[in-house]
Parts: sequence; C-alpha cells; structure tokens
Amino acid sequence: MSTSKPLDLDKLRINGPRLWDTLMELAKIGATPKGGVCRLTLTDLDRQGRDLVLAWAKQADLTITIDKIGNAFMRRAGRNNALPPIMTGSHIDTQPTGGKFDGNYGVLAGIEVVRTLNEHAIETEAPIEVAFWTNEEGSRFVPVMMGSGVFAKAFTLAHAYAAKDVDGKSVKDELTRIGYVGAQEPGDHPVGAYFETHIEQGPVLEDNDTTIGVVQGVLGIRWFDCTVTGMEAHAGPTPMALRRDALQVATHLMQEVVATALRHAPHGRGTVGMVQVHPNSRNVIPGSVKFSIDLRNATDALVDTMVDEVKAYAAQLAKKSGLAIQIELVSSYPAQVFHADCIDAVARAANKLGYSNMPAVSGAGHDAVYMAQLAPSGMIFIPCKDGISHNEIEDAKPEHITAGCNVLLHAMLERAGT
Repeated sequence: MSTSKPLDLDKLRINGPRLWDTLMELAKIGATPKGGVCRLTLTDLDRQGRDLVLAWAKQADLTITIDKIGNAFMRRAGRNNALPPIMTGSHIDTQPTGGKFDGNYGVLAGIEVVRTLNEHAIETEAPIEVAFWTNEEGSRFVPVMMGSGVFAKAFTLAHAYAAKDVDGKSVKDELTRIGYVGAQEPGDHPVGAYFETHIEQGPVLEDNDTTIGVVQGVLGIRWFDCTVTGMEAHAGPTPMALRRDALQVATHLMQEVVATALRHAPHGRGTVGMVQVHPNSRNVIPGSVKFSIDLRNATDALVDTMVDEVKAYAAQLAKKSGLAIQIELVSSYPAQVFHADCIDAVARAANKLGYSNMPAVSGAGHDAVYMAQLAPSGMIFIPCKDGISHNEIEDAKPEHITAGCNVLLHAMLERAGT
C-alpha cells in the first residue's frame, strides 16, 4: 500500500527559472543589438522561432496540428478527449523593434503549464492546448491578428493569403516558403475556453504596485483621418484676422480629442498620433492639415458617444472658422468584454496564490479578442517596466513572469477539471 501523500493542487507552482530561460532562449532568434527582438512574421527567423517552440512541445509529448494560415495547436490529452480543449496561447512574431515578452510570454507560459502538469503526473478531464497565432502584430502584413481572425471567420483565408508586404511578397507564398501551410481548415478546431497571459503594455499595474491584472475586456477602437482645408498664404503680408490657417483650426480639434477622452474616464482614450501639414514651409500659412484621430473606450456605446462629441465639435469649429473639416472612418474594432467565468477564474487563482490583483482593461488588441467570439475567454496581465512595449527596452521582472504563469496554471486547471 502506497504511503505517498496525494499532491495538494493548491500548492502547485510552475518552475519560474525554467520559464525565464525559455523566454531568453527564444529571444536569441532575431536578437537586436539593443537587447530586443526583430522576428517579423513568415520570415526565416519566424520559421526558426516556430521550429524551436514546436521542438519544446514535442519534448513535452504534445500532439501538434497546423492549420492553413499557419496557426499551431499543441495538445495535451485529457481523460475525456471528446471535450473541447482548454486553450492558452498568444503569438511569437514581433515588431521590427520589439521586445522579448510581447506575445512570446503567453506562448511559453502555456508550454510551462504543460511541463508542470507532466512533472506532477496531473491528469485533466478536458485536454489542454497551447496555441501560437500567425501574424498578430501586423508589422509585415495586414490585417493585424491575422491568424486568430481567420480562425474566428472575421475575414477569409483567401483575403489573408492575398495580403502582401512592402516587397510584394504574399502571405500564401511566404507561409509556403517557410513550410507552415497546414492541412486543417482554420476554425475547424473546437475550443472549450481560452486564456491569454500577457505583459500589460501600459503603466497601470506598475503605477499601482500590483502583480496581476484581471482583464475585464478590450477597449473598442475607432480610427479616423481628419482633413482641415484652409488657404496657403505668405506669413508676412497676410494679417491675422484675414488668414484661413488650417493648422490653427486643426489644433483646436486635436485638443478636443484629448478633452473628450478625459470627460469619459477612466477608460476613455483620445490620441492624435500622425499629422501632415501642407505645404509644411516655415513662412507659409498652412493650407491643409491631415491628422489621425484614435478614440477608445470600454464599450462600443461609450466610443460612439465620444465620436459623436468630436464630430459635433468639428461641425461647430467649421461653422465658426469657415474652413472645411472632413472626418473619415478608417477602421473600427468593437469592444470585447471577456466571459465572467474566465474573469472570475483568473481572480480566484490570483487570490488563492496570494498575489495582489486588480481589474484591468486592455487598450491594445490581442488574439483573445477574436477567441472571445468563439469560446469563453479571459486574459491575465502582469506589469512591464515603465509600461513600455513595442520597444527593444521592453522588460518584465522574473517574479512577475512566474506569478502570471502560476495564475494561468490554476485558472486553466479550474476550467479543465482534475
């Protein structure tokens, strides 16, 4: 008769140093002199990264499936393999001046969860899967979040295949070249629930000295191009009262974009990130200004209200100034609220493990946005240094990396059943 005590699952923890080492190993592929990573999607470096992650999956006895857009699914069997898998994942492609953690952490945290379950011979009722999605960043091909978007039928495989980079190379040709066109139709793959762990990519957790962000959802986004049309004239001879200065009118509207976001706190965001002044000459009054408007908030209704307020102000400004103001919608991403059960599972795991935590929202898009349209989904945030991401100096503390993965482990175990 065995005298060994059964494992207390509440005490189960991942191997933090091992997870950190895998992150650093993957970061060598495409490493930059400034300490970041440049591993653009569907390049030879991306293939090397994919090959390494799948080699780790094979070492962990995971079964691998690749679909036609190059999404990879790494499965650990459960007691009842008829159940849809409890999935986690993210992406391993980076920005041109990307960091070691954005996306990569979510994939390798999933591998570490599996390694931990294997080491302790823990069997789950439902299968566990780790996924990495093709072209989340959109830095080489658009649309962004391509792999998960095709998987969720947000756009077609044909549309994704036809996308080309600046050199005219297509997604289909590059996927084929690196050997990652799989056999499975995207979306013909059941999902029971989806969790994604990620650096916050913002400063809120660090500012609040909090370890875990329990993500409630992802902000809705509206992007516009705004053009203010005035009249070029010489800066010297033209009196101030007789000018049709497009830039001066545009700056009033730019300030209103920010003011609108401030009125709709705490999750309102308003940004003017791109400005083109014509003719952009030192001694010429600007005749036209084109600038971007980025509005975000936690619900589509709030974003729509912000849009209406900015447009109403623009109409008043046009009437007062006599200048034409045109606002054109460029793209729109709906707000995505995560599933209450998954949000609660993350919060319970963080509390059980003794980690400080707080509700959080994501101002950036993630593959979890599309997955939430298919299955109950949730996200786990950890702090990143100074809130910086999409930058070679992106950084995170090893203890936070470990904490987020421990929360992921326990949230997935709760959902998968033991």
